[in-house]
Amino acid sequence: MPKAVAVSSLSKNETRVSIAIVAVMFFIFGFVSWINAILIPYFKIACELSNFQAYLVTFAFYISYFLISVPASFLLQKVGFKKGIMYGFWIMSIGAFIFIPAAYGRTYYIFLIGLFTLGAGLAILQTAANPYITILGPKERAAQRISIMGICNKAAGILAPLIFAAVVLRATDSDLFRNLANMNEADKAVALDELIQRVVTPYLIVGIVLFLLGLGIRFSPLPEVDTDGDSEESTENKTSKTSIFQFPHLILGALAIFMHVGTQVIAIDTIIGYAGSMNIQLLEAKVFPSFTLAATICGYVLGIILMPKVISQVNALRFCTILGLLLTLLVIYAKGEVNFMGLKADISIWFLVLMGLANSLIWAGIWPLALDGLGKFTKLGASILIMMLCGNAIMPLVYGYFADIFDVRTAYWVLFPSYAYLVFYAIKGHQFRSWKF
Repeated sequence: MPKAVAVSSLSKNETRVSIAIVAVMFFIFGFVSWINAILIPYFKIACELSNFQAYLVTFAFYISYFLISVPASFLLQKVGFKKGIMYGFWIMSIGAFIFIPAAYGRTYYIFLIGLFTLGAGLAILQTAANPYITILGPKERAAQRISIMGICNKAAGILAPLIFAAVVLRATDSDLFRNLANMNEADKAVALDELIQRVVTPYLIVGIVLFLLGLGIRFSPLPEVDTDGDSEESTENKTSKTSIFQFPHLILGALAIFMHVGTQVIAIDTIIGYAGSMNIQLLEAKVFPSFTLAATICGYVLGIILMPKVISQVNALRFCTILGLLLTLLVIYAKGEVNFMGLKADISIWFLVLMGLANSLIWAGIWPLALDGLGKFTKLGASILIMMLCGNAIMPLVYGYFADIFDVRTAYWVLFPSYAYLVFYAIKGHQFRSWKF
């Protein structure tokens, strides 16, 4: 393994190159992750699933973060940053290739295995990239750098469902979806087999591209960085902290990450289904996840401009969490049909879109607060934060469960306690340095 260098020893050019390479990685993260927003309704139709079953897409993809993140930190310590990223891309490549036999058999559980494998590779990449970009520069500008990465991530997320829809869906599919209920079983099976097999070529290409990206990273100029040596650690931490669980602000921050990613993925991955409850067909509804991600990018841009000169990282976090709480109530209670951007829908769906703005700076705000002062525990702390991306796996299932019991709108109540906790962490929870409150 090449010798790791201190971040402070990197030249300005080396730092810029490193940030650029990590930005490309975040674009890939976004493309692979946010395509789930359209895979959920697509699999629901093609594999004839309930709401709960359809949201197993996010469960299979993100539960891998919970299982893989800590092993990923040990992998990175053993083989180094660059080789670890290479392995991550290659594991993702395997996940993409698994879609091919799954499509030919129209077998949902094999798709879920492919999604889990994609998520496992992505967990390795996230475990490497997030602490890397957090320490790559002044601490007070960490949220600003993470916001830049977020733009790359969400820009890919805007493109992913639109590209998937353009490649896989056809203009005549609206008629197909309407007529499925009236088909006999034999004709329906033929139609659904043809529909699901459209993913074969795109995922074959994705698998090849991911393999080549891993190879490219291995021979890139990305330096091996000592993420421990440059982390600030107080004298108290050096002498008295013996366990990661002795950092309350980290543990509470990990729960905040769980809540945040869950609220974010619900806002994006359920919006097509919510549009469907308003009789908006999939071919029209496909744009809503992109609208939500575009709102998130607007928030990132504001963060880059305003932080830290106009507003501090922590105050931006407080504003966004409170905004998310208010928007949740508006989604549930606001009513009235509006015609906006050529789409006739209940106004509440546009408040769901605006949750993208509320969610924009929460991730960027939590990371530097949670990792502050961890020193030699930084890598393990980062792994625990990445583990909490399993919130993306759990919370959509909770939403789907309540959507089946009540309705897709009432189920948005699951967001309220999540944002309430995020408000608590932003205002007070991140300040705790002892479990004796």
